[in-house]
Amino acid sequence: MNNQDVKNIKIDILSDNWYTLKKATFDYKRSDGKWETQQREAYDRGNGAGILLYNKETKYIILTRQFRMPTYLNGNDNGMLIEVCAGLLDEDNPEDCIKRETEEETGYKVSDVTKVMEAYMSPGSVTEILYLFTAAYTKDMKVSEGGGHEDEQENIEVLEIPFDKAIEMMRTGEIRDAKTMMLLQFAQIHNLLE
Repeated sequence: MNNQDVKNIKIDILSDNWYTLKKATFDYKRSDGKWETQQREAYDRGNGAGILLYNKETKYIILTRQFRMPTYLNGNDNGMLIEVCAGLLDEDNPEDCIKRETEEETGYKVSDVTKVMEAYMSPGSVTEILYLFTAAYTKDMKVSEGGGHEDEQENIEVLEIPFDKAIEMMRTGEIRDAKTMMLLQFAQIHNLLE
């Protein structure tokens, strides 16, 4: 930590249940030169990775659909969310994580992945950095039905849909997940399926 305008950081753990919720109390030097004491809460769930699987020949992509309680609590009528395959790094590096998650969730075994960006997804309250990848897939890469791990209470539906339809689904609001929208727009801007 190299910001000279932040000092005297004190961290209190508010919850260490599912992940860790911390409260930071610190002194912050404002742009007018005055110091003030501030408090912020930060939810630490670890870092993650996401991937857009695409098939140049068919112009299809692989997405997932699953129930997401936080979206349900915040107005998503059925709580179901369409997303790119993603997961937490745990002890892995981002590339190994996303290869593992791809096979677990989608049933496709990919070996060549390309990192396209990394982003703080909700920097006002969550510490997570999300590493985003793309990878080409073909039918012969399918090694299982996917769907996630039963012991992790994952119940993931694998969707194979035309890329153009996915772009339209962003416009209509059927796709509302930020990482998915970022990767779809990346693919569109960079003509990934051309």
